[in-house]
Amino acid sequence: MGDVVRAPWNGYFVTGFDTCNQVLRGRDWLAPDLAWQERQEDRKQWEATATREMTTTLARLNAPEHTCQRRSLGNLFDRSTVERLTPDVGHHVDRLLDGLADTLRRGEADFVPAVSEQLPISTIGSWLGIPPEDHPHILEITHDQVFAQELLPTRSQLDVSARATVALRAYFTQLVAERRAEPRQDVLTGWIHTWDAMEPDRRRADEILYRLTMFVTIASLETTATLLTSMTRLLTEPSRWAWLREHPEHVDAALDEVLRYDPPIHINTRIAAEDTVLAGVPIKKDSMIHVLYGAANHDPRRNPDPHVFDIQRGGGHLTFGGGVHYCLGAALARLEARTLLTRMLERFPTLRTASPPEHAPRMVFRRITSLGVAL
Repeated sequence: MGDVVRAPWNGYFVTGFDTCNQVLRGRDWLAPDLAWQERQEDRKQWEATATREMTTTLARLNAPEHTCQRRSLGNLFDRSTVERLTPDVGHHVDRLLDGLADTLRRGEADFVPAVSEQLPISTIGSWLGIPPEDHPHILEITHDQVFAQELLPTRSQLDVSARATVALRAYFTQLVAERRAEPRQDVLTGWIHTWDAMEPDRRRADEILYRLTMFVTIASLETTATLLTSMTRLLTEPSRWAWLREHPEHVDAALDEVLRYDPPIHINTRIAAEDTVLAGVPIKKDSMIHVLYGAANHDPRRNPDPHVFDIQRGGGHLTFGGGVHYCLGAALARLEARTLLTRMLERFPTLRTASPPEHAPRMVFRRITSLGVAL
């Protein structure tokens, strides 16, 4: 239908790789922030509690506020940070695979609750100092909250998301307060020192700290868990698994092909900053532009035979986004996926998918709720 396709509302779907890349990296395309929402004639869609709360997080901010908050985080997962986290991630992976092995000795296991949901919360939880006993609660409310980030959420989904949003605010506000009262040698304490130096209003500083901590946590969970599950589903096809065991030097290439073939997020929205033309289509200011990651990654002009899963493809993908909103946690997600895949290949030479994946009813966040595996 073309690189830019009219949506049945004030928006456009963008499908081509180069056109999506242009939108993600261009300065003329903005996040749908509160100022844009206030300009809409029908604001009902944007007045839901969870929707407005997420609009104040990093992913929905534009310059200069986005620039300020992102700089305060520094290069969140730079090489030195990833190197420091590598032993911890390895420890979490070994612990989870020990449990998986016990279950597999008795038959089929559900990979999602056993491994792919647990590794991201264990990793980000230990990094931020979230107590392990709180991990199930964080996972539950995160699953519920992301309904507000859907393209067309229902009223019931927004109600569920609103309750989860209240719970997230309560939890992370308390976490920031506790760390203020008892500082540690950790990343959250560092953020507190940074924002105390930048923002003299303690109440405003704590509000920003809550948003940053909450956003970094939930952004690390849903997408990475789905990546880990998709990776396992796609690569445990017997001939692929056997080949990859014989050629472990291609693990990173295999991860990139998983990210290209089935991205955890399928839709991201930008707003036209001015009247413009995109791929020959006139676009009015404030129109919504829906970047379709899956379509872009399957553009045959970029990746020939895009529906063929090819570990040695060497193609490209936009799964981590681009420009100022490039995924903060991309390096961490790669570390978790690479470590998990490498150790599964070593420990489970005959691992296979035993039952097809089950998906949550979503369009944006491609959450997989179940995947049976066996030996």
